[in-house]
Amino acid sequence: MSDTSIAIVGAGIVGASAALALQRDGHRVTIMDRQEPCAGASFGNAGLIVNGSCAPTAMPGIVFDGLRMLGQPRSALSVRPAYFPKILPWLIRFVAESRRTRVAQNARHLHALTNRAVNAWKQLTDNTDLHRLIESNGWIKVYESERSFATTRNARALLDDNGTPYEILTATDIQDLEPQLAPIFARGIYQSDSLLLTNPDRMVRGMVDLLLQRGGTYKQFNAQSIEVESDSVKLLNADESMSFDKIVIAAGAWSKPFCQQLGDNVALDTERGYHLMLSTDSSALLTRPVMSGDSSFVLSPMEAGLRLTTQIEFAGLDAAPDYRRVRSLLPAARRMLPGIDKAETSVWMGCRPSLPDSLPVLGFASNTRKVLYAFGHQHLGITLGPVTGLIIADLVAGRDPGLDLGPYRADRF
Repeated sequence: MSDTSIAIVGAGIVGASAALALQRDGHRVTIMDRQEPCAGASFGNAGLIVNGSCAPTAMPGIVFDGLRMLGQPRSALSVRPAYFPKILPWLIRFVAESRRTRVAQNARHLHALTNRAVNAWKQLTDNTDLHRLIESNGWIKVYESERSFATTRNARALLDDNGTPYEILTATDIQDLEPQLAPIFARGIYQSDSLLLTNPDRMVRGMVDLLLQRGGTYKQFNAQSIEVESDSVKLLNADESMSFDKIVIAAGAWSKPFCQQLGDNVALDTERGYHLMLSTDSSALLTRPVMSGDSSFVLSPMEAGLRLTTQIEFAGLDAAPDYRRVRSLLPAARRMLPGIDKAETSVWMGCRPSLPDSLPVLGFASNTRKVLYAFGHQHLGITLGPVTGLIIADLVAGRDPGLDLGPYRADRF
């Protein structure tokens, strides 16, 4: 039994997963956040656990795709003009990652993590009530024409190269799987081994509750700085300081200042995402999440209704949300799924922590073994939460995590 005290900064899916994995090894775990558990990006995602996902965001031709999307008022991509000078260095690195050699490498490193996703989720939730929030019907991407389906050629090649199973669907196949969809889709891609969290908020809060039941601690604490001392590491804000043997930075898009204080200049920024919750009885309409490949949004059946998730908005951490674009997609969503009720029950914006190569930052800080990093999961936070938690626990215990962590190091750029 270890007597190591470990603090985890960030109570999203990654932090909660790391907390449970570390507690299982016998450590004294405190998880903390400036807000309540699951107040960030983990709250508002589509709930997808995509086993074997390997297509990075920066793909060949992304420059032309991005320019085209920026010219469309309802596209999934937007950049606020005031933020453009700040995001420009990140975008330059992002474009560099779209070279075919880099895409192949990034896909391989993504797959090395995501092919563990389903097993990692089972390790952390089996033998608990949390497994009841997980469904196993896979997910589908649908396309209205052979031309739009052809744009998936590069992504499908990466799936093939990395051994990720999927099925190509015909129009008839799509209707058989999801009969409530409008009969307007010519092709689809079906990944049957993917999972769905029907309530990501309940899952993360349930994980934190489980930690507390097993003797762990949750503290609402707005950590603002970190100091490494000879025998401990300290978190501080204006009113309080707390010392631990080790600290895990899992603060998502808010992780960068901690890294800078430790001498790591991480290429982290945020892609803001949005969702609408609709009062529709989602279970009567969809069996699994469905993505419109033409309009780049996902309809996901959740406990509380149907969730429409979309958008990559570059505007930084502090700009006010602009819900007009996500609301403008409702006509396209109703065209896709005619049974949708138009009643909006809530709207949300969150900040995805993103790096140009679509890979997270995992492992020890460059200059100390007292601090570990676990952030930057971009669109795959739910998929990779438990995977990351188990890797962090392995590193703290001195175990081999079973893969080379070099591609995810903080100083890789």
